[in-house]
Amino acid sequence: MNNTIQIKRVYEKYSKPDGFRILVDRLWPRGLTKDAAHVDLWMKEIAPSNELRKWYHRDMSQWLLFRKKYFAEIKGSTALAEFAGECAKHKIVTLLYGSKDEEHNHAQILVEVLKRSGGE
Repeated sequence: MNNTIQIKRVYEKYSKPDGFRILVDRLWPRGLTKDAAHVDLWMKEIAPSNELRKWYHRDMSQWLLFRKKYFAEIKGSTALAEFAGECAKHKIVTLLYGSKDEEHNHAQILVEVLKRSGGE
């Protein structure tokens, strides 16, 4: 695949170079209207389960274990196949997430998964 996958906080200003914008959070971002978010596709199913998300938010020092659990959760899932297929359709894809932590969030993991499968 010959596409670019990037990530951005959904609260950051929309810009045309974002390309196709996919919200990868299970919950809609607080205080943001659909127009302001400029989301082309909302893929709730690819986000961590509610249980995993809540577990991680209780102790965010568990990043490595969270990564492992999230990989296990999405590995071979129909959501991952659908997500990868959707990303492959577009030259530039921006994954949108709501977390304040720009280095430790599931969108980072999704980019890694796509790279491993040849999606970038």
